[in-house]
Amino acid sequence: MAADPRIIDVSLDERTVLKRNADIEQERKVALFDLLHENHFKPLRATTDSYEGPYKVGLRVEEGRLAIDINRADDTHIETIGLGMMRFRRAIKDYFAICDSYYQAVRQHSPQQIETIDMARRGVHNEAAELLQERLDGKIELDFDTARRLFTLICVLHIRG
Repeated sequence: MAADPRIIDVSLDERTVLKRNADIEQERKVALFDLLHENHFKPLRATTDSYEGPYKVGLRVEEGRLAIDINRADDTHIETIGLGMMRFRRAIKDYFAICDSYYQAVRQHSPQQIETIDMARRGVHNEAAELLQERLDGKIELDFDTARRLFTLICVLHIRG
């Protein structure tokens, strides 16, 4: 079987999400659409049958840790990778704050002000994607765009009421 190192399905543990506004719901939809359209995701731990994709991924938060459930296309479980979230807390907080500013600007400010805030938002997002790649180093190989989209989905999991 040829290697196919990509995600074909992503699920979020909806039990951890208490409230989503329309803007965040749109971010989630865009991240999911873009992620499923194009991604590179390759778990680095060898399987007994040398399975190399495609993958179904589940994201959930358990006891303050991110759990990434990795399954084969037929839904059989491969592994769960856990990541401590302490190093992501500031990035998640900053991302939500800058997104709120961006959504307010879209409704009330000039295109130049919107562009300035959007540049800052992209900067925060890029730093968080690099952090995610760094934390997954040696566990999962993923490209930068995949890391950005996964970070957006991780943020959605951290929304509180």
